[in-house]
Amino acid sequence: MLAVRGALFSSARNCGAILGCRSKHTLPDLPYDFGALEPVICREIMELHHQKHHNAYVTNLNAAEEQLKDAVAKNDVSKIIQLGAAIKFNGGGHINHSIFWKNLSPDRSDPSAELQQALKRDFQSIENFKKEMKAAAVAVQGSGWAWLGYNKKTKLLQIAACPNQDPLEATTGLVPLLGIDVWEHAYYLQYKNLRPNYVDAVFDVVNWKDVSERLANAH
Repeated sequence: MLAVRGALFSSARNCGAILGCRSKHTLPDLPYDFGALEPVICREIMELHHQKHHNAYVTNLNAAEEQLKDAVAKNDVSKIIQLGAAIKFNGGGHINHSIFWKNLSPDRSDPSAELQQALKRDFQSIENFKKEMKAAAVAVQGSGWAWLGYNKKTKLLQIAACPNQDPLEATTGLVPLLGIDVWEHAYYLQYKNLRPNYVDAVFDVVNWKDVSERLANAH
């Protein structure tokens, strides 16, 4: 038991050293104008989504990490454990949205040859992949994400759904390639309760160049 406690506090001190010297997380710029994805996603949604929702995740993540730094300095294990949920939720929100903005683009692109081959191998066809991805997104209960991920162990593509802001790689081990945000703030102002219509439309603005590069880097 003493050995376990010693290891825990040693790890906490190392964490504190890392937190003490790192810079704060910042809201990334959108790689396009707020209205660039219209008519698929309207300007108002994009501006609120980026400036309010994503910004809140960044702000709250920084606040949670400051509290973690203080808890580590005080060897307050209970507080360290308590902060885990806030760091997972806000850190996941920051990670997920940072990928999501780059997954979208007003400029048309096509999957790379490698990605096309992988989609056909693992889903029979690109159209069938879209159907399965849509089904996963529509089936999310409440809030969450549908993801196309790369499994490093099997070297196959997989579709997964994550609740709330759970980050794909940290919770499943899959490398995120393409994410569809199905929190209502991502679509409700424009699509109301018609989530399937929103998911169909999103495929028209997928940045396949970005998704392809993520696959290339995932190996």
